[in-house]
Amino acid sequence: MITAIVICGLALSAGAVLPPANWLPNDTTGERLGFAARYILVISVWLLICIGVLARHRFFTPADIDGSGLTAGTAKAKILQAVLQNTLEQTVLAALVYGSFAALAPSQWLGALPVAALLFFCGRVLFWHGYAHGAGPRAFGFALTFYSTVLLFLASIFLALV
Repeated sequence: MITAIVICGLALSAGAVLPPANWLPNDTTGERLGFAARYILVISVWLLICIGVLARHRFFTPADIDGSGLTAGTAKAKILQAVLQNTLEQTVLAALVYGSFAALAPSQWLGALPVAALLFFCGRVLFWHGYAHGAGPRAFGFALTFYSTVLLFLASIFLALV
């Protein structure tokens, strides 16, 4: 977890200070919203993938075709549902934070958003790959996803207060 926090902190800081210095030439509210929307779409890919994979599994698995509300669910369906649930939670939180950060941050710091989306994306890959193998193998992926969002959240709180 500490390694993930350090990686997220360094990567987000680098994204905030490295060129281009001005991500928004006109720096309008619409540009900021559009900038955040691009990276919210990037992270939403994982939510789309998780929903699709679980739906596909249920469609082709007779024991799961009726859905989790009507069946006990196979072990595979339970894992896919857990990954989907966590991805939904992470995506909603990140989308809210990305929008807040885009609205509050100086335009030269907005490079942190594509970095956060990249960390989120990589974190989801590692989380999904490690989920079936237990807490240890999925922890780093969770941490990359979560702490990149937490650090942007803390920056947004700071920016909102100053």
